[in-house]
Amino acid sequence: MRLQMLLPKVEPDHLVLPTQCPYKGCAGTHFREHQTVGKAVRDTHYEQVVARRYQCLRCQRTFRVYPQGVSRAQVSLRVKGLAVMFYLLGLSYGAVSLVLDALGAYLCKSQVYQVVQAAAQRVPGLKRQQVFQDVRTPALGCDLTSVKCNGQWLPLGVTVDDTTGLVLTIDELSGEDAQTLTEWIAPIAEQVGAQLLVTDDADSLKTVAEETGLDQQICKGHVKRNTDALIADLRTLLARGTDTSLSTVGITPDQARADLERLEQLIQTRQSEDQTELERLQAHYQGATPPKKGQSASLAYRLHLLFVDRWNLWPNLTRYRTWRGPNGETVDGTNNACERGIGWWIKERYRSMRGYKRVTSAVNVSRLLAFCGNFLGRGGLDLATLLA
Repeated sequence: MRLQMLLPKVEPDHLVLPTQCPYKGCAGTHFREHQTVGKAVRDTHYEQVVARRYQCLRCQRTFRVYPQGVSRAQVSLRVKGLAVMFYLLGLSYGAVSLVLDALGAYLCKSQVYQVVQAAAQRVPGLKRQQVFQDVRTPALGCDLTSVKCNGQWLPLGVTVDDTTGLVLTIDELSGEDAQTLTEWIAPIAEQVGAQLLVTDDADSLKTVAEETGLDQQICKGHVKRNTDALIADLRTLLARGTDTSLSTVGITPDQARADLERLEQLIQTRQSEDQTELERLQAHYQGATPPKKGQSASLAYRLHLLFVDRWNLWPNLTRYRTWRGPNGETVDGTNNACERGIGWWIKERYRSMRGYKRVTSAVNVSRLLAFCGNFLGRGGLDLATLLA
């Protein structure tokens, strides 16, 4: 897990003078100092700070101004920041409570939970309706994962800027069918101005690209692994020599082995112009007979399906070689940006848990981690701003 967080500071002597009356309906901008009062605080360094009470000259009501890192709450922002940081680093709520107690700023488990959830709810963006920092990108990556929540698997959808790796949204999904995924992706793609959709080899995501009218780049790593596994299975069947269906299409076992070897080479090199050769290879098996209901597919028909699928897939597999965004952006042909987002910001924290108890917790914690991760290389996330 890679995180960079800046903890809030408590500075008792630093007070920001008020500029506008905090009461609703009052636009007062002039105040006088009314009183100085002591404020008990739970912090790792201070037990008490001094707050000032000001009076609005317009509405005559008074209000308090607290030093930096202190609010109306009894717990300082520094302690809240520590609680959030320890939890995101993998400690349980109970373990965070024990660590804070050792530091002299005890919070019970329920208080730690409330602090973490409150911080997560303040995360701006990372929702389907509100993309992270209103980022716009020509290449949108998307992928699915799931976490256990109350004993049930909860599908989560992740979208990223595939040119930079920034996580744009993390959303709870009601299912993983093509219609649900289209309803999820379409507004995000429109909001970020996407031209290209980068996905894995799932059929439902191919449908999403068609329905949204986006060009698609299918992960070359997924396709290579899937193809290698299929070729290995087909070579095993050829070695057994028990399936004679190849004779019906006029292909010898040696020719089929040569075709599979050539497909293996083409998948490795992935040159756009090789689609013509794939068309020729798939024509060898066009006469293969599909299985009848209740029967297994023959060797010849399985070869037919493999070669036809890779022939049709080829433009979306090799698009990364020629695709350029409006400002010269490129993609690497994988969906690694999504895989990293899922691994770092969802699965890494989730591995140390027995599952979430609430759906909102699963979504909020994942968004909070991704939000922190998006600030890597930007000086870190200022937790004081998020918690204030």
